[in-house]
Parts: sequence; C-alpha cells; structure tokens
Amino acid sequence: MHASGAHTVTTSRVLRISLFVTLAYIVLLVIAGLRAHSLALLSEAGHNLTDFIALLMSWGAVYLQGRPPNARKTFGYHRTGVLVAFINGLSLVLISFYILYEAFRRLQNPVDVHPGIMIWVAAAGVVMNGAIALLLMRGHRDINLRSALLHEIGDTLSTAAVIAGAVAIVLTGQRWIDPALSVGISVMILWSSIGIIRESLNILLEGAPSGMELARIEHVIRSIEGVNEVHDLHVWSIGSDTHSLSCHVEIADLRTSECEDILRNIREQLASHFHIHHTTIQCELAVCDVGDRCVIPASELHGSAQDHSH
Repeated sequence: MHASGAHTVTTSRVLRISLFVTLAYIVLLVIAGLRAHSLALLSEAGHNLTDFIALLMSWGAVYLQGRPPNARKTFGYHRTGVLVAFINGLSLVLISFYILYEAFRRLQNPVDVHPGIMIWVAAAGVVMNGAIALLLMRGHRDINLRSALLHEIGDTLSTAAVIAGAVAIVLTGQRWIDPALSVGISVMILWSSIGIIRESLNILLEGAPSGMELARIEHVIRSIEGVNEVHDLHVWSIGSDTHSLSCHVEIADLRTSECEDILRNIREQLASHFHIHHTTIQCELAVCDVGDRCVIPASELHGSAQDHSH
C-alpha cells in the first residue's frame, strides 16, 4: 500500500475510535451533570458534543481527501479538510458564547452541586481526551486533524479544571466556583479556535502560507544563475500541507536546454527551501508589463517556455 494510503487508513481508524469513545463520554457527562446539578459538567457535555461533530466531519474529510483528482476537481479534494477545520473553529466560537451565557445565569442564581460526582467524571474525561489527543498528534501537520486535536486538548485541560474546581468546592463550599469554571472553559475554547479559523480562512482565500515570505522566495529564485528578474509571483495552499507557486522569470536569450536547466534548478530550490512541489513557471525573454495581469506584446516576445510540474 502507498505510504499516503496507509496514513489515510490509520487516521481513519483513529478517528472512528475517537468518535465511539467521545459519544460514550457525552452520555456519561449528561447523566452525571444532571445528577450533580453541575453546569461545568453540562458545559463539558456541550463541548464534547462539538468535539463529536468535529471528529465526524474530520473523518469524512479524511475520506474525501483520499479521493483522486478528476476532470471537475483537478486538484482533488484537499480543501475539504480545510473547510471542515473552518467549520470546526466556528462551532467552537458559538459553543463558547453559549457556555458564557449559561455561566452568568448561574452566577446570578447559584445552585448546590455534588463535587464528588464532578471529580470522578472529570477524571475519566482527562484520561479519555488525553488518549485521543495523543493519537491525533500523529497528524498534527494536517489542519483538519489539528482542529480536532485542539478540541481534544481543550477538553483535557477543561476537565482537569473541573477536577480542581470540584476540590475547591469541597474545601470552601462556595457554589459560584462551578459557573466560574464554565467561564474559564469558554474563554479557553474561544482562544483555541481563533488560530484555526485564521489559518483555514487564509487557505480558503488563497493567501500566502503561514511562515512563507514572498520576498524570500523571490530572492531564492533570483539567486539562481540565469534568472534576471522575477515577477507576477503568487504562492498559495491547496490544502494544509500542499503548496503551489506560479511566477514569471525573465532570462537571457538561451537555448531551450539551458532554459530547462534553469527551470529544474528553480523547482529544486523551491522544494528544498519551502516544500513547494507544484509550480507553474513561465520563462520570458522580454520585460513583462505587470498590472492586474501580465501582458506581453507579441512584437516584444522573442521566445518563451512554460513549465508545469508536480
């Protein structure tokens, strides 16, 4: 089996296991939250429900990403995972605001809770979410899996906070600690979602990949022998770890074989320095008028060569 295919199968298996365990824990949280009168546990149930949905969408995205390109989807389905990550981030924002609303209601009208139930259920959650997070860490470079991973890490930390809060309730008897914990959980959820939303939206809007500077890419290309100028440079991401580049390079009047050597050197440098493997590079023998698009008068164009590589 191809390495990427084996990775897809392994990832799919991990997500299926995570789905089953998360669903079981949601049921436990709802039952325990109602019996303990704990908003913190019910908030965790809501948070884990979004995790379940996130994992379900991630699982579907992994399946779609593995499908080959076709005549209508020439790049394949890489953006499916990015779109799922964006939806996951938005769902985290919505659930965090809902938890904040419920927490402030509880702060105004505190109720008695049963910290013993909170401790045991939260302890089970720490173990479960921590185990799932460790499994998902293998695919941390994929933004789709990273969004699901952030869900799980957030759950692990928030359930640990529930344990600490339950202990504090036992020691002090203060009922406001439970809704205060919910406020902290919601703020943490909101914070963790911002990075995923920004990165996925940047990919969907075809912005330059994070950490890539056009000036540095242009410098590397221009440093290659035979390249006089670089313009109309664009870099974007097809998926979370699949980057593309297109540009025009001005070269001297050379033989076709020499132009191919320059193109090969550019491709090698882009792959080595920036992990860019899909390129569209056009060699030109005339200065290009750069505006909204590049236009070269036929009378000024002595010759050109174009390269499409994967």
